[in-house]
Amino acid sequence: MTSETAGEWEKVLVIFAAEAERLVSSMEEGLIALEVSPADDLLPGILRGAHTLKGAAGSLGFQAVTDYTHGVEDLLQALLDQRLTVNEERVSLLLAAVDHLRDLSQASLAGVDSLGAVHKAHLALLKSTASAHPSVKAAPAAPAPLSLPRLPEARGATRGRSRMDLERLDRIVTLTAELSVARGRMTQFLTRAEGSGASWEDALAQQREMDPLFEELQEEVMKVRMVPVGPLFRQHLRTVRDLARSQQKLALLELEGEDATLDTAVLDALRDPLLHLLRNALDHGIESPDERRAAGKDPRGHLRLKAYHDAGSVVVELADDGRGIQRERVRERARERGLVAAPERLRDDELLRLIFEPGFTTAATVTELSGRGVGMDVVRRDIEALRGSVSVQSQEGKGTTLTLRLPLTLAVIQGFAMGVGDQVYVVPIQGVQECMEVPADERSSSASGVLSLRGQPLPYLRLRQVFGLGGELPARENVVVLKHPDGVIGLAVDELQGEGQRVIRPLGKLFQGVPGISGSTILGDGRVGLLLDTPTLVRRAILRAGEPGEPADASSSPQDLLPPSDAPRALSRPSPLSE
Repeated sequence: MTSETAGEWEKVLVIFAAEAERLVSSMEEGLIALEVSPADDLLPGILRGAHTLKGAAGSLGFQAVTDYTHGVEDLLQALLDQRLTVNEERVSLLLAAVDHLRDLSQASLAGVDSLGAVHKAHLALLKSTASAHPSVKAAPAAPAPLSLPRLPEARGATRGRSRMDLERLDRIVTLTAELSVARGRMTQFLTRAEGSGASWEDALAQQREMDPLFEELQEEVMKVRMVPVGPLFRQHLRTVRDLARSQQKLALLELEGEDATLDTAVLDALRDPLLHLLRNALDHGIESPDERRAAGKDPRGHLRLKAYHDAGSVVVELADDGRGIQRERVRERARERGLVAAPERLRDDELLRLIFEPGFTTAATVTELSGRGVGMDVVRRDIEALRGSVSVQSQEGKGTTLTLRLPLTLAVIQGFAMGVGDQVYVVPIQGVQECMEVPADERSSSASGVLSLRGQPLPYLRLRQVFGLGGELPARENVVVLKHPDGVIGLAVDELQGEGQRVIRPLGKLFQGVPGISGSTILGDGRVGLLLDTPTLVRRAILRAGEPGEPADASSSPQDLLPPSDAPRALSRPSPLSE
């Protein structure tokens, strides 16, 4: 085979890989829908998918996929002809067959075109079931192990192609960012020149004409990275079904807003938190069929996964109609672990946020799905690493809704810049509630303290002391008020520099892990601005406000003012924590 022919063959294999995955995923979704609500119009589509896969595999000489798919078609045809009835055991058998088809397709792409012992045994079960008399009940189909060692390699190759494409897109984003920085520097230079008395009207007009072009280019480049959440959501249809069965429960996942789009990097980072939330909902939320019947509910639990755009962010909601969060149990666990001295004094939202504490669980026993107190903590940490937030609402006996608010992209944010000395810090604009001047009688060199905001206590941190910048306090000091699910706090700064689009750059290895800092950005004058880690600062300010004694003085080190990574998270009302 010549190099040219080999290249063409590789292209054909790439097309087959994508088409095979699309077909088996479509069959999987159809089978899950068929199990919940058997309907004659579903079976033809599933059978058509199997037939198409068999034809595509046969045209490439993949005999193992062809032979196995033929057995799947036999059983589907028997169900379509109503020689057999649709039931849970036969749907489980076909779902396991989908797993085998996915396995065999990947194996064929890796050059292994043969049926293993596991595949042959399952194919024999398919054929015997298809030819059985209607009165003969199909044997329960236990999930067969799919343990071919070639699978990770095949999937890794696909990931490699995706990673290469993303690297190309990342390069485009970087170039666009450089253009944006150059535009800002030129604008600043020309503005200063105009202020000095020189006539720069024509030059400024030409520069301003470039602005829409830069903005449009940047917007189009960002759109290239945007992908719909639907494929990720649909992957969990089977996950929910199988996890529920492993707990002797019934559950159905309903999807809404599959067309909502996210940056590829955000979507990839959402996978693990979403799986943790689904596992937690199935284990803690959804009751057994008998419990649900006794409560007057449908024996099958319902989970709704929804996505939509809101104010420059993407909101992902996971709602279940289960038992809800038992407040009294949360209070008991909080007392046992010493998290809160007086949990009965917490507001409802503060109490519910305790479920995100490291090691916190209301489960009496550890199961395969949950009970170790690590899942929800991981969710919160991962979502906040994306500059997002997570909140929870629950009604006992009715269900729980978890809401994730995520940025559309990790590359660019609308940021609010603040100056402290010769340093510039940036926070996402959606987290800024308002700005205020520090009253003259509240001026001090303390690193933290509490101000009054319309009669309510406002814990604050003075960034000059937090980051050890030194220098004299300015004649006028401002506080930027930040809102966060954990509470509202202020950051005392020298000056307010205003809102603007900021291109986010990762920190170098030397600065990774610095408390209170999550990234950097290039400013219009070419200097580096630092993106603040808002959740860390919010918790630190609230914790400092709840500690007994005087506020920290100016000699406090940054390590004293920022929490260690394993410190318990503080709540938004300091009084119960200090009793």
